[in-house]
Amino acid sequence: MASDLQMSPQLEQIHGEIRDNFRALANGFQRLDKMKDSNRQSKQLEELTGKMRECKRLIKDLDREIKDEEARNPPEVNKRLNDEKQSMIKELNSYVALRKTYMNSLGNKKVELFDMGGASEPTADENVQMASAMSNQELIHAGNKTMDETDQAIERSKMVVEQTIEVGTQTAGTLKGQTDQMGRIVNELDTIQFSIKKASQLVKEIGRQVATDKCIMLFLFLIVCGVIAIIVVKIVNPSNKSIRDIPGLAPPAPARRLLSIPEGHGTF
Repeated sequence: MASDLQMSPQLEQIHGEIRDNFRALANGFQRLDKMKDSNRQSKQLEELTGKMRECKRLIKDLDREIKDEEARNPPEVNKRLNDEKQSMIKELNSYVALRKTYMNSLGNKKVELFDMGGASEPTADENVQMASAMSNQELIHAGNKTMDETDQAIERSKMVVEQTIEVGTQTAGTLKGQTDQMGRIVNELDTIQFSIKKASQLVKEIGRQVATDKCIMLFLFLIVCGVIAIIVVKIVNPSNKSIRDIPGLAPPAPARRLLSIPEGHGTF
């Protein structure tokens, strides 16, 4: 039926990939019938489960492409495309039911494919009966519902990833601001340390100048004291020749002595 369908290149590619996966599923289940080892059967079922998930994704992509091209295609073409999609959904559901049958035969009642909430799942026989009792429209609706639920789960995961990225960005910005602030603090500490070093050098210079000034004042004081001592000695003992006269200082005047006249002598 698909060979005479009018499809765009994108639809043909998706349709071909789905058919390739269906052929791989058919061959895989044929090999599974020939296997006797339960471990090999479990491994083969895991590989077939991956193929089924890939078929589910491709059928969803096919449905999107059909909806996008619906306005450009004639009604007859759209009807045949939808019928082909329904046929693929039925075929996929049959493989899902077959997989559950093999899982039950291996003693594993837990089915992971299309597990959308942890609710109890029907058995393989119930799935076959449900699929056969549903109309094409109901099958399409069920498939679309499952794909919509998958889309919602993906969107929730995207939101969590975006929130995580946002928190990481905010944390990185905060860390960058703190790093810049620490850099400014280090620069200020270096400036303060340099200022303290310069101040210490200045204090040392001032201390040396003060010590020099004190020495000069002490020498001046000693000189003044010496001059005063010489002056005092010169005044007290003017006949002391061991001390030279101080330039600019007149020698002390000799003491005046009054002449005494003996009694009985007249005046001149």
